[in-house]
Amino acid sequence: MQSRGSSHRLPGLALRSPIFSVMLAMFATMAAVYVAGRLWQDAENRVYLIKELDRRTGKKQTAISVDESLKVVACRDQHKKLAALEMELAAARHEGYVLRYGYGSESSDTNGAPSKKRMSAVIGILTGFGGKNSRDAIRKSWVLSGAALKKLEEDKGVIVRFVIGRSANRGDSMDRAIDDENKHSKDFIVLENHVEASEEVPKKTKLFFAEAVETWDADFYVKVNDNIYVNIDALVAMLAAHVNKPRVYLGCMKSGEVFSDSNQKWYEPDWWKFGDGKSYFRHASGEMFVISRALAQFISINRDILRTYAHDDVSVGSWLIGLDVKHVDEGKLCCSSWTSGAICSAV
Repeated sequence: MQSRGSSHRLPGLALRSPIFSVMLAMFATMAAVYVAGRLWQDAENRVYLIKELDRRTGKKQTAISVDESLKVVACRDQHKKLAALEMELAAARHEGYVLRYGYGSESSDTNGAPSKKRMSAVIGILTGFGGKNSRDAIRKSWVLSGAALKKLEEDKGVIVRFVIGRSANRGDSMDRAIDDENKHSKDFIVLENHVEASEEVPKKTKLFFAEAVETWDADFYVKVNDNIYVNIDALVAMLAAHVNKPRVYLGCMKSGEVFSDSNQKWYEPDWWKFGDGKSYFRHASGEMFVISRALAQFISINRDILRTYAHDDVSVGSWLIGLDVKHVDEGKLCCSSWTSGAICSAV
């Protein structure tokens, strides 16, 4: 005999059972659709990745691992980046930038006209706003001007330019005087982004090398002060002996005391970096020195991170001392010694 409580529960269970079954069936159907959709999506992705891998590798594979999938995705990203870089490289070539760095490339004169052959040397004579008399004296002696300057470039492969920056008051009378002088002489490299100042000579020297190697294709780049006279024939003959040395640094090599007293003429603010002995490392005298094309390119590429010291000769020496560079102590470049056979002389 059934109890009263049990007779009341049985109809409830009978009513709930069909509803529960329907809900369970709906849930199962939805789950099946979801899983099937995910499997279909995963299958499509697997097919795409396999086809992509086959296209790139030329191998037919029937399965692909997770690691391989990630590699393919990364490869696609790298391919996009490579395509963008190739476009930038093509644009750079169109602008002539890359050609400036390639061996056998065309170089340009100050007017942008191409020069088909590599020059022997580019000489930069560092000068200032008050150096008009020195420049005129140099033009009358070893640099010449006008057609003679062009002949020097064509016959001897030597380009000579005076190097100067801009006034702190851009466009003032000093800037205009240089522009007027250059219109007649056409023998300047004007460093537009450099402010002319005596304490900024190291930066000026760095920018000269960068500008020169980006403008002219030459074996050597020479820095000279505007109180130095140079025998160009003797210089070309000397440099010819070093053409096959890819990284060479020539000059009147010296060392010397590092002055920590701010009242001294040759005061070095970073004197403490040179050790307790307060002696400079070996470097070429700043009156005149030569670096090869590869070193000029190094300076150009790294101009933004190369540290300058109080003096340009020390600065250049510091940039090169840690490189695989051939230092050549050339007595003929000791301009102040007046030695026999000297290539340069100070006045």
